[in-house]
Amino acid sequence: MKQRSAEILCIGTEILMGDIINTNAAYIAKELAGLGINVYHQSVVGDNPQRLKESLALAFSRADIVITTGGLGPTYDDLSKETIAAYFNRKLVMDEESLHAIECHFLRLNRVMTDNNKKQAMMPEGCVIFANHNGTAPGCAIEGEGEQQGKTAIMLPGPPREMKPMFEQGVKPFLLKDSDTRLVSHTMHFFGIGESMLESILHELMEESTNPTVAPYAKTGEVQLRVTARVKQGEDAEALLQPVMEQIKEKVGEFLYGIDVGDLQTAAVRALKEKNLHVAVAESCTGGYVAKRITDVSGASDVFECGICSYSNRIKHQILGVKQETLDTFGAISEETAREMAEGVRRISGAEIGVSVTGNAGPQASEDKDVGLVYIGVDSDHFKKVFMLHVNRKDQDARETIRYLASSHALSLILKAVELSAQ
Repeated sequence: MKQRSAEILCIGTEILMGDIINTNAAYIAKELAGLGINVYHQSVVGDNPQRLKESLALAFSRADIVITTGGLGPTYDDLSKETIAAYFNRKLVMDEESLHAIECHFLRLNRVMTDNNKKQAMMPEGCVIFANHNGTAPGCAIEGEGEQQGKTAIMLPGPPREMKPMFEQGVKPFLLKDSDTRLVSHTMHFFGIGESMLESILHELMEESTNPTVAPYAKTGEVQLRVTARVKQGEDAEALLQPVMEQIKEKVGEFLYGIDVGDLQTAAVRALKEKNLHVAVAESCTGGYVAKRITDVSGASDVFECGICSYSNRIKHQILGVKQETLDTFGAISEETAREMAEGVRRISGAEIGVSVTGNAGPQASEDKDVGLVYIGVDSDHFKKVFMLHVNRKDQDARETIRYLASSHALSLILKAVELSAQ
């Protein structure tokens, strides 16, 4: 069977103007990859029928499936259905079931339904309709006939809270009915090694791996490898994936902090939960960044005791117990202060692991310490150490980058402390 390809076409002048961030394309692309459907192009077009018609023709010239988001609302400028239906030579007809669903939606909200909402129930003849359980605009799919044979348009609403459930519940089953292959991926997360070094070590393996493929993705301060296998429906993808992943672990496993974990903070919270451990953090230059990232993770309350934002030396001394002599002799940005901050927050909280961050995020030097100099301390029964970092990238957002990288190193040390725990 011919490998299918899709193009994502997001509709909305507000996207072009930068008023909203286009997260729909990223979500749909990832979901299509999991279905074994290639995406080679993504486009954005404003709410203009002529430009939409041109974009649609271009998209179908290079893809079998075009998935649109947006333009299904009740107002005059919501013309996606009209334009796409005309491309397929289909008339719009009232779908009574969709109309009833829209009426029920307004009744549940105790709001008056205006006449222009009926427009959303007008659907292209012969289309497959996807119910909207989170809004008013139903989606639909049109499969081409005649000159458009083999072409499919899928129209989805723009709001992600409506689009995502519709894709999951309606579009996925629709696309899978004709598919005999699927893509299965695992994401391997690495910290403490750069993309160029990782690629250099794994270069031969990455070149030789065709199924599964191995693709690197750089993020701020870390690298991901996506290992993807293409298999027929019913075949075991893990039989292809696991041997390659084991080879990667053998070469760079010391930098691997998780598989399919999402990010460092999620990995840290999961690791703490698994060993029933708790952490507390004392932060200076990061200003609560480490605590924020930990508490961004659902379930962090089971493992996170407290975060103390000890920006001033007075708080370092009075709350955390950093000796005044230490501050006077070595300064706030020092190995000695970082060590006592970690010990202090652990003592105050009763947590098994205490972590501290102190440094200079800039933009000017402080205490004669260079911008980007950061000390991170960790204190636990089995892991007591202070690390010195130089993380000034000297870019436009240097201060934010330094704070983010410092928080990432702190999270990495939490993982290390958990790993070394005897529990």
